[in-house]
Amino acid sequence: MKRFLLIVFVAVLGGLIALGGANFLGWGNTKYVEVANTPSSLTNFANVAPGTRVVPAPTDGFVIAADRALPAVVHIKAGKHMERRGGQSPFGNIDPDRIPDAFRDLFGNPGRGRGEDGEAPLQQGSGSGVIISADGYIVSNNHVVEGAETLEVVLNDERTYTAEVIGTDPTTDIALIKIDETNLTPISFANSDDVKVGEWVVAVGNPFSLTSTVTAGIVSAKGRSIDIVRRSGGDLAIESFIQTDAVVNPGNSGGALVNQNGDLIGINTAISSPTGVFAGYSFAVPSAIVKKVAEDLREYGVVQRGLLGARIQQLNTASASEYDLDRNNGVYVAEVMDGSAAQEAGIESGDVIVAVDGIRTLRSSVLLEQLGRHRPGDQVTITVERDGDNRDFNVTLKNSEGTTGVVRPEEAGAEVVSLGATFQDLSADQARSLGIEGGATVTRLGSGELSQQSRVQPGYVVTRVDGRRVSNAQDLKRLLDNSSETISLEGIYPDKPNETVKYGIVK
Repeated sequence: MKRFLLIVFVAVLGGLIALGGANFLGWGNTKYVEVANTPSSLTNFANVAPGTRVVPAPTDGFVIAADRALPAVVHIKAGKHMERRGGQSPFGNIDPDRIPDAFRDLFGNPGRGRGEDGEAPLQQGSGSGVIISADGYIVSNNHVVEGAETLEVVLNDERTYTAEVIGTDPTTDIALIKIDETNLTPISFANSDDVKVGEWVVAVGNPFSLTSTVTAGIVSAKGRSIDIVRRSGGDLAIESFIQTDAVVNPGNSGGALVNQNGDLIGINTAISSPTGVFAGYSFAVPSAIVKKVAEDLREYGVVQRGLLGARIQQLNTASASEYDLDRNNGVYVAEVMDGSAAQEAGIESGDVIVAVDGIRTLRSSVLLEQLGRHRPGDQVTITVERDGDNRDFNVTLKNSEGTTGVVRPEEAGAEVVSLGATFQDLSADQARSLGIEGGATVTRLGSGELSQQSRVQPGYVVTRVDGRRVSNAQDLKRLLDNSSETISLEGIYPDKPNETVKYGIVK
């Protein structure tokens, strides 16, 4: 009995000592912070420093955003007769199997194979779009609608329409399509410049054909370049994505990224993934670019790009040391083209562009985005650092022809498709500036022989086929059609006009 009482006494004494020690160390003074507008089960957070305000996900904001965005987001079904080769998608120019650094597009999974009669079946891809006007105009991604033989749009209320393509812009991966309907519910545009890193956002689309799916996340970064659009848009590609961690998957391409008010801040375009499905981050074209491109396509049928006419390079520590500069950020002007807007304004090679109209441009992606919002003839103020001083230059932007006029679709030059690529006439002014007599430029790459068998990039100017001179796109097509099974291409890239590049292709 005495032994039992002794054990009880020691246990009680140990407990009292432990409580005393805890109080002495302050363990009993844990603060709990109540957070407004959250369920009661989530109102208390332990071990939060006094005075700290814990901000939860705005659940009411998600509901508002979804209610306002859902009626404006549509499901797009694009069909095309084409056999898939090696698992590649026949839709668009952004082939998931060829994207570097595991970046993937969000276009849904098309079918594959041939039918019993040997005829390639109608393969269907699934994407998304956003209604921007009550009379049926819809924005989406270029890689969703490009090359489609059938284009079907399903509204949020299940009404189905056949759509027509108004115009596409590979340099931003934006497309404008239209359905024959009125009194639709368009989305409202927000200014993507006002978006803040850390801000809550909502993604709306049709992943894996699961229509009207809503997910939420935060803005992880802005002005992100991932070298995905450049594969189809060439040197004029604009990549200044809004990066988020909102869950998006194949089928979300062309869908909406909205703020808590349900206003459009971007068009979902790509994800970072080693598997082709969501693995953490997604990327959206900013609404400021989307709005400008859509307006151009609707009014002119082709995007009006205001060009500076300079070859640029983003500065980093290594390049700054190479050029003997005191700064390691900004956009370095490596070369100014003759007769360009930059030259006429007084900008020189060696300058470092630090701002456009007062907006800091420490990355080349931001500079291209700001310039991409302007048309030929627009004036912008370019701030450069030269010899340690900042100087402002008033620049009148020009078009690709070197003038300030509006570019019409018929002036863009003839296009032909061969070897799975699209070729466009090289204009007389472009040929003259490159010091050649003529040629055909690769404007888009599909999944055909040219992209599969060579490292050709958009912008490549073909000047000869099997040793025979190429004058224009139609001339190129004729020579390719009449060539043997093995084709030799000879040409140049505009940034290195003195360097001849050859490719060998087997038809």
